Amino acid sequence: MSLLICLDHSKDSEALALSQRFSLSLADESLLAEPGFHLCLDEQGLSLQQGNVKPGKKRTQVQVDFSQGAVAHRRKFGGGQGQDIAKAIGVSAYKPTVIDATAGLGRDSFVLATLGCQVTAYERQPVVAALLQDGLNRGALDPEISDIIHRIHLEFGSSHELLVPPSDSALLKDVVYLDPMFEHDEKAKAQVKKDMQAFRQVVGQDADADDLLSRALACARCRVVVKRARKARPLADREPTYSLTGKANRFDIYVKAKVAPPPL
Repeated sequence: MSLLICLDHSKDSEALALSQRFSLSLADESLLAEPGFHLCLDEQGLSLQQGNVKPGKKRTQVQVDFSQGAVAHRRKFGGGQGQDIAKAIGVSAYKPTVIDATAGLGRDSFVLATLGCQVTAYERQPVVAALLQDGLNRGALDPEISDIIHRIHLEFGSSHELLVPPSDSALLKDVVYLDPMFEHDEKAKAQVKKDMQAFRQVVGQDADADDLLSRALACARCRVVVKRARKARPLADREPTYSLTGKANRFDIYVKAKVAPPPL
């Protein structure tokens, strides 16, 4: 069961609305005495906060923030259309429509929206979906990025249910993007940032990700793109049309048609 702790009682009505939308149960502040990461609402918004912190120790907090930090740095200096993800998706003068079927904390959705794509983001994990929506809400208030945020639409639910081809093929999105949580290399565990440690604790592994590939292919007009660890097997053991391989990750591209405006 996913729990939400309201630390600012002026936000009790907001907490109730969040619990109803994202299937969360409201919990007492005393839960923060328990180890692990807990979803909390305070004056700063939603965040994952570390529980059972010893006196004098700083509490680790994880919040979706598109206005600053690594996400903002990548927006300004990340390489634009020269990034591997942009090449994999097929971003050019034409900005494809994209379903990010495993949105997580929304970082790739934000990158694609920064490049001009209209992104529909699916996220099934209640805590993660709530964190992402909170980040989008706050980002929409930042005039520097509000136009980017408005290109992202979050749908809470499982891609196993949401990836259904529309009755009218003209309504197909151009690209479906999959980035399932893959098993982390224990040798690199020390290098994982605290926010990702918290994220992995909440999400776990996407053990059923193989089932998404055929669904994604049925819902994409032009291609499906799957992000994998550099040496991981292809999703569902299905060889891609081609791959773009970086230092740590790989993009497997399953081509159906050229990424270009749909015929009139």
